[in-house]
Amino acid sequence: MASPTFASGDICLIVDSKSRRYLVKLDVSGQFTTHQGTIPHTQLIGALHGAMFETPSGGRFIALPPKLADYILKMKRGAQIVYPKDIGPILVYADIAPGSSVLEAGTGSGALTMALVRAVGPTGTVVSVDRRADHAAQAQKAIERFFGELPPNLRLEVGDVEDVVAEVKPDRLILDLPEPWHAAAIAAEHLQSGGVFCSYVPTVPQMEQTVTALKAAHTFTDILNFESLIRTWNVEGRSVRPDHQMVGHTGFITVARRVQRWESRTDRNEEE
Repeated sequence: MASPTFASGDICLIVDSKSRRYLVKLDVSGQFTTHQGTIPHTQLIGALHGAMFETPSGGRFIALPPKLADYILKMKRGAQIVYPKDIGPILVYADIAPGSSVLEAGTGSGALTMALVRAVGPTGTVVSVDRRADHAAQAQKAIERFFGELPPNLRLEVGDVEDVVAEVKPDRLILDLPEPWHAAAIAAEHLQSGGVFCSYVPTVPQMEQTVTALKAAHTFTDILNFESLIRTWNVEGRSVRPDHQMVGHTGFITVARRVQRWESRTDRNEEE
């Protein structure tokens, strides 16, 4: 069971009276400073999660352990992240569960990677591949900062996912790549039968080309394409209304199941 108090080295989410959020790593020699005053980290270390603090100038803050969504939105990043609103549907529709064997590409800033690691649990594995060494290095730092270390069920690699699929033979393939269709053919050969192919792309042409490649492989079925939109609501007494801004389109998610290869009548006629 996790400790209910903060310790040196923990990541702490500090929320002020106007709901502004700050992510800090606690250190006995550190201090949190804003225009509303200063709080020494020693005052936070040993405090209960959810404790409230007030600075000498009257600034009030609440200290909380960050949810993964909080950390993702505030962490230092290199590549563009997969946002929490898309991570949730990816985990559910790609059926990421304890014990799953997941191959991910690209690692990017590590946002989706962290969610995958938590979802597969200690009995599952995640191999994450990125073509760029700088992105992989930045992601490793972000992952280690959140978990305290590199999780033992995670392997980070630099290279092309097409070179890794045959070795890993995953039951879940998650692709956040500009051209995920290039992995469709090799996924058709090495993704476990019954496994799930999932891609995340920002544009309609990318989604269309991915689906075309999946259909051409003749080993994928149950293809689903969708985007997720989130509209938050403001509730203040009798004033109940949607917020003026919403998180709109960020990307298209394509999910498909790998099955045994089939040949259409057209295929057979072409061979003859």
